[in-house]
Amino acid sequence: MSHQIQFKALVDWLQSAITPQERFTLGYNAESSDFIRFNHAKVRQAGQVQQANVYFKLIEDGRHADLQLTLSGDETLDRERLGESLHQLRETLTLLPVDPYLLLNEDAWQSSNVQDAPLPDSAHVVAQITQLGDGLDLVGIYAAGPIYRGFANSNGAFGWHQANSFNFDWSLFHENGQAVKANYAGHEWSDAAFAKRFALAREQLAFLGQPSHTLAPGQYRAYLAPAALEEVMGMLCWGGFSAQSLADKTSPLQRLYDGQATLNPLVTLNEQVTGSLSPAFSREGYPRSDLSLVVEGVAKDRLIDSRSAAEYGLTANGAGWGEAPSALSMNGGSLALDDVLKELGTGLYISNLWYLNFSDRTAGRITGMTRFATFWVEDGEIKAPVSTMRFDDSVFSLLGGALEQLTKERELILSPSTYSQRQTASNLLPGALISRLTLTL
Repeated sequence: MSHQIQFKALVDWLQSAITPQERFTLGYNAESSDFIRFNHAKVRQAGQVQQANVYFKLIEDGRHADLQLTLSGDETLDRERLGESLHQLRETLTLLPVDPYLLLNEDAWQSSNVQDAPLPDSAHVVAQITQLGDGLDLVGIYAAGPIYRGFANSNGAFGWHQANSFNFDWSLFHENGQAVKANYAGHEWSDAAFAKRFALAREQLAFLGQPSHTLAPGQYRAYLAPAALEEVMGMLCWGGFSAQSLADKTSPLQRLYDGQATLNPLVTLNEQVTGSLSPAFSREGYPRSDLSLVVEGVAKDRLIDSRSAAEYGLTANGAGWGEAPSALSMNGGSLALDDVLKELGTGLYISNLWYLNFSDRTAGRITGMTRFATFWVEDGEIKAPVSTMRFDDSVFSLLGGALEQLTKERELILSPSTYSQRQTASNLLPGALISRLTLTL
């Protein structure tokens, strides 16, 4: 039985089991994933995970309760367990108060998106990885397979989403303990694209054997590779575009949305649901469409879930819990990837950042550390690795006055998280050339 048929059967049964006063929402999450772990460029562990579960919410008279139920795949058993869950939630509802911010979508919308492009054969991927990594201390994990999402409610709304993807997250370690971290992910595997990405990591690995270049605190010209820029954007997504955070004045982009500041006109950010791994509907039951969050440096749309909509008199646009982007796309610029070092001239090439946090949230100030493969560049040539340094800077500088160029090429970075299940979040980002990055120690 297909995942969609299995889900539809549970929805139909639940529709017939509830009373006229009751309403429900039912979300469906499933995956069929290959996981392959590498150490020293050899397969050390391989397996497959097949799992499915539903998120069941029961509503009556403004009260609601929910639970998660793991499915067995046996239709009779799953229906029986769903019936037990219905009984349990009915008993729970009698103990709960009315929720003043419950705002259900009454529309009987329909949505279906199936991205079933053939995934690469895992044996072929393993052969590519082991061949290119021969003789290297390569550590990584490869995850691939279809991810399924579904939603239905008692009003007749029904959404279905399938997205096939792969994600190879790996590091190359030097004998001195330094490492280059890299990632290759997407919908369609390309031997040529993977080989090019691997060659860059291998080239950077060779530089890690040289003595480190010591930098004093100060401001330096810098290039942030897409993975480094993703860390910065990840901080901005932590309430930056959230209607709730903007309403209570805790957003790191408060000044941008209040019209007190702008970003560089090069910066255009979208919640690009179309074509992404992310479903076109939320777990709350609201359809999602593409949103223009920032257009040429100016704030536009914000992410609004149903609770913010109810509290502040807004229109929900399908944002999930936390109101963070799940398919963030940043427009590219005019800088060719092959010209990055030449345009950087003298300064820092930063492959990754880590341990980021806000040093002044409402002012948009972020602090963090440089990480793997940060290099000192002179006259367009890599000279030496740089020891880990702390930076502290404002997003209104990094993506504002200090931003010089963005790369034409963008990198698709899929969430590597497998906590509980593989995730559908993604970022499509260019690299950024910055005229000044403030290092504090």
